[in-house]
Amino acid sequence: MVEVDVKEDQKDNITILRLKGRLDALSSSGAEKIVFDHLDHGELLILLDFKEVDYLSSAGMRMLLSTTKKLKAHSGRLVICSININVMDVLMMSGFNHVLDIAQNEEEALRKFEFSVQ
Repeated sequence: MVEVDVKEDQKDNITILRLKGRLDALSSSGAEKIVFDHLDHGELLILLDFKEVDYLSSAGMRMLLSTTKKLKAHSGRLVICSININVMDVLMMSGFNHVLDIAQNEEEALRKFEFSVQ
């Protein structure tokens, strides 16, 4: 399994995961495991920083969808920020831009969490 490079950060009660590389069939399960590990430890507000994600496949999109569903089931929230134009095109063509909570940058993403209660 190919791993996505993930740098972890915390701001208040928000877990920030900065992903780097490709989210594809080889790497998305590893990224999903990292996110789910945080969720299993009670971290229900998760921000995925996509600034350095340069490719997103259907497997990566499934990972985003399953993460969103699992967090919603636990009254949590997933926000994705700093998506490059190529990845955003994939999300828009698939209609995922209407399903996912997307912010232009980290500052905007953090504001989306202001009214979330954990």
